[in-house]
Amino acid sequence: MDTATEKKKTTRRKKTAKPTYSKEQYLEWYELMLRIRRFEERALMMYGQQKIRGFCHVYIGQEAVAAGIESAITKDDAIVTAYRQHGTAIGRGCATDVCMAELYGKSNGIVKGKGGSMHFFSKEHRYFGGNGIVGAQIPIGTGIAFAEKYRGTKNLCVTMFGDGAARQGALHESFNMAMTWKIPVLYIVENNGYAMGTSVKRTSNVIELYKLGHAYDMPSEVVDGMSPEAVHEAISRAAEHIRAGKGPYFLEIRTYRYKGHSVSDPAKYRTKEEVQEYKDRDPVKITESKILKDKIASEEEIKEIQARVKQEIADAVKFAESGEYPDPSELWTDNYVQKDYPYIRD
Repeated sequence: MDTATEKKKTTRRKKTAKPTYSKEQYLEWYELMLRIRRFEERALMMYGQQKIRGFCHVYIGQEAVAAGIESAITKDDAIVTAYRQHGTAIGRGCATDVCMAELYGKSNGIVKGKGGSMHFFSKEHRYFGGNGIVGAQIPIGTGIAFAEKYRGTKNLCVTMFGDGAARQGALHESFNMAMTWKIPVLYIVENNGYAMGTSVKRTSNVIELYKLGHAYDMPSEVVDGMSPEAVHEAISRAAEHIRAGKGPYFLEIRTYRYKGHSVSDPAKYRTKEEVQEYKDRDPVKITESKILKDKIASEEEIKEIQARVKQEIADAVKFAESGEYPDPSELWTDNYVQKDYPYIRD
């Protein structure tokens, strides 16, 4: 057998080989996705009871994205994302009780009731929001990643945005800068098919969004966002590339939201057949089925997780309802941070 043929066979084997994951990993994915799902379902219920007001964009259907990201990066890496962000924050480790309290606008919320649904933040968890302006987080994430490069760390910044934000000019400016300076940033477009009610096909002739990275010679690929395994594997490849000092990476993670754009959206622009097609690929249900079918864990262990998550979310609601609304004087706090710099002169 000649060397070229052997090389082709080796490449083929690498592509077809499927990684295996531990019981702990599958249960971790399942519990996180279930926690996000139950949190969001309860948030919708509380919104219906008018205990949560304002904008509210739930992550139901997209849970595998948060789960796959978290298992593939480190706690020292940063994440910044858009306004559909409860699931991403919970994935980072932000507690469900303070997240629920924030939705209620209570002072015991994750940002003292000042951020609401779209603006969670946690320095402790390296979570930089939750950003309400479409696409604004793209240059922010690029800047966070540049800071890591400047400090000489191996950390990266996962910068997430939706398919609607992929049409923003700030994306192209950020892509150009990131590739020129080899900034350690992982760009992720969560393509759920619709920017509010407008489908991707109606906004551009480039409907395969990963191709946007090709204009900058940025490594780019498509990922099945309904599978935590697929997301984990893609993030792992990208992170390895970035930590090696090779610059940014771009992933188009194709996912789906089962609910409307926000609580006020009846989502009549989609067919029942389309929604059902994605519900048949529900990452929470499929992961649970795989765990039981492959005997990764027992039915009793699954029920224990379900009971634990159910109680956690119930406790989160009690925590939120027991909190107080911020005092009006809080309008004047947390707006600016005063810091003395030795190179600033009077």
